[in-house]
Amino acid sequence: MRPFRALGLTGAGFVAGFMAAGAVLKRALPSRGDEESDEVALTAIFDGVELESHAKAFRGGSMLAWWGGIAVDLRQATFAPEAQLSVTSLWGGVALRVPPGVRVESNVTSVAGGVAVDAPEPDDPEAPRLVLDGFTLFGGVAVKASSPGDVPG
Repeated sequence: MRPFRALGLTGAGFVAGFMAAGAVLKRALPSRGDEESDEVALTAIFDGVELESHAKAFRGGSMLAWWGGIAVDLRQATFAPEAQLSVTSLWGGVALRVPPGVRVESNVTSVAGGVAVDAPEPDDPEAPRLVLDGFTLFGGVAVKASSPGDVPG
């Protein structure tokens, strides 16, 4: 019985430590950027963040979801030729909606999570490019291309 108790206490300590670190980071890393921002720094720790971008030259930024979620709709944003997003998901998720015609390149590493990019390769060689870099641990990143009037699904 003692090994199970020790294992349970160790697990509880691990979770409590992660939650305490998350609470500190939540105060230290507030979200920056709004619907007109060309660069964003979004943080969702123990909560959620939603953003519908209307940027004139979206260049990217960073997104951190730690036991939380981020949903960003970029379908009405105009992309800079080379946009770059750094995404990190720890027990959380990041969902991006991009307009058709944007080339999405994912360099996200996933451990016990997933990365799904549902954006067809555009025919235009001059199409804007969105490069995703980052890491997921027990979380995920999903990118879907659709027109602004399409119903989410």
